[in-house]
Amino acid sequence: MAFLNSLDISGSALTASRLRMDLISENIANAETTRTDSGGPYRRKMAVYQCADGKNTFRSMLDGELSDGETTVPKGVKVTKIVEDQTPFKEEYDPSNPDANAQGYVEKPNVNMIKETVDMMAVTRAYSANLTALDAVKNMASRALEIGK
Repeated sequence: MAFLNSLDISGSALTASRLRMDLISENIANAETTRTDSGGPYRRKMAVYQCADGKNTFRSMLDGELSDGETTVPKGVKVTKIVEDQTPFKEEYDPSNPDANAQGYVEKPNVNMIKETVDMMAVTRAYSANLTALDAVKNMASRALEIGK
């Protein structure tokens, strides 16, 4: 049943969204961490998504559908890597802090709580949409099996 491929697609999106939620939670938890094992303040982490088969893009799949050529079956999404945000750290004047430099400034993580909150809202909605799609396919499969009775 070809329509059951959408179970794999939604499942991969749920997995990728869950990892992104975990990264956002880690970013929020470390928003005030000024010292890490690597020596500096915590750097914000982000997930990089890619088509699960590694070669198809949205454009190539759309072109395949619009042409009379062979259509490509999507494989879902996967997280290919986790990257650190390279935006500069914020500096705060606090000469009493043990992590302060000679001028009394402490480098703070490059985590923006508003951005993290908005990202969490977006990924939560994506997760919910994929759950709804997964449930719809499950219901279609169940009804298709009832027809055969």
